[in-house]
Amino acid sequence: MRTAYSVETVRAAERALMARLPEGALMQRAAAGLAAACADLLGRVYGSRVVLLAGSGDNGGDALYAGARLARRGAGVTAVLLAPGRTHSGGLAALRRAGGSVAAPGDEERLIERADLVLDGIVGIGGKGGLRPDAEALAAVVERSRAAVVAVDLPSGVEADTGEVRGAAIRADLTVTFGTHKPGLLVDPAREYAGSVRLVGIGLELPPGAELEALQHADVARLLPSPAAESDKYRRGVVGIAAGSARYPGAAVLAVSGALRGGAGAVRYVGPAGDAVIARFPETLVSDGGPAKAGRVQAWVVGPGAGDDAAAVAEVLAAEVPVLVDADGLRLAERDTVRARTAPTLMTPHAGEAAALLGVRREEVEAARLASARELAAVYRATVLLKGSTTLVADPGGGAVRVNPTGTGWLATAGSGDVLSGLAGSLLAAGLPPLDAGSVAAYLHGLAGRFAARGAPVGAHDVAARIPEAWRDVRDQGRRG
Repeated sequence: MRTAYSVETVRAAERALMARLPEGALMQRAAAGLAAACADLLGRVYGSRVVLLAGSGDNGGDALYAGARLARRGAGVTAVLLAPGRTHSGGLAALRRAGGSVAAPGDEERLIERADLVLDGIVGIGGKGGLRPDAEALAAVVERSRAAVVAVDLPSGVEADTGEVRGAAIRADLTVTFGTHKPGLLVDPAREYAGSVRLVGIGLELPPGAELEALQHADVARLLPSPAAESDKYRRGVVGIAAGSARYPGAAVLAVSGALRGGAGAVRYVGPAGDAVIARFPETLVSDGGPAKAGRVQAWVVGPGAGDDAAAVAEVLAAEVPVLVDADGLRLAERDTVRARTAPTLMTPHAGEAAALLGVRREEVEAARLASARELAAVYRATVLLKGSTTLVADPGGGAVRVNPTGTGWLATAGSGDVLSGLAGSLLAAGLPPLDAGSVAAYLHGLAGRFAARGAPVGAHDVAARIPEAWRDVRDQGRRG
């Protein structure tokens, strides 16, 4: 599992480690890993042109020491000092001893435009509130250049703890981060500025209780439900789907498809799209009554394409089993009813729906995805799966937020969320708690989207069809890992 820790926790771990090491040893570890990553990206170090953007803190020191290592290998290294009077003295001295130089005032743009690699050490993990004007001007020059860009610990201008970007920021091809991932490297909008991320171990001892967790294949493989020899459809989990309407019958079909391909032992469907569901999936158990008369289920999914059927939403929320609420169900669910539930609830909004529930603008949610997911989970006392470029799953009890690493832009297609709802509902019915059900469903859904697309447009039904392939891939690679 990939984990990310807050700035405060990282700082405390760094202080504890530095107390046991010779002075400067920790920075040298970071600089060695940083220089190695730059060398790998350059391919040929000797004769390459490297520009260091060095701020006043330890981040700038890391860049200067790494630059010194590259200079000793024959690179032409020039440092642009953003705060000459407060530059890390040891790093600057090391760079000069290695043959590196400092840019003359006014020469910065020319150097960056000619560079093969720019090393961003302007602001470290403590930076907040966006870049200062001088740094913002350099970020614009870097954006126009053809140089490969490597960020030290995280791109300057993004906020480490929140993933927020307030104004201009350095857009990196590679971010070399030290000791642990920072939340901003895993959550948009900051994540898109980080490029590829390379973690360099520096010996930090970190406590339990990360801010973020990103499941990997082996983690998902351990969580996937697997039928035993004595399993029947009820032991595997029966999921109820209350979805669809005369206007949106396809939502019901897609939610059922996600549930069936997600491993449900059986699916009970309730709603006006029964004929469409049976025509596509004859194994579905269709009920003419409301959810309360549908028969035994281990979990419910309510809301996809449901229109204004508030009665069905209320009936489902009254059930004493786990419930997933999506789409129209989010609009129709009474907040106090959700808060009062004793059985688990999983809500799956996209940014627009989350904004409506929180009473803010969509742009505010998209700019602060991590804070929004946490707030919504706390307000509704429900697990929240916030869909988007980085899908987040937040538990109402706090703790680490799960971030999904498998998402793809090809999933931005009508009905994709309905498939995800059915898939997550099947996992709830199989007994997974909402945090795990949402995380595993998002992971498989993302993989299925990648497999379906392979660089070409797809529809939601294509994504659903590839869920078994995603499942097998996780099982196979998880066992090997």
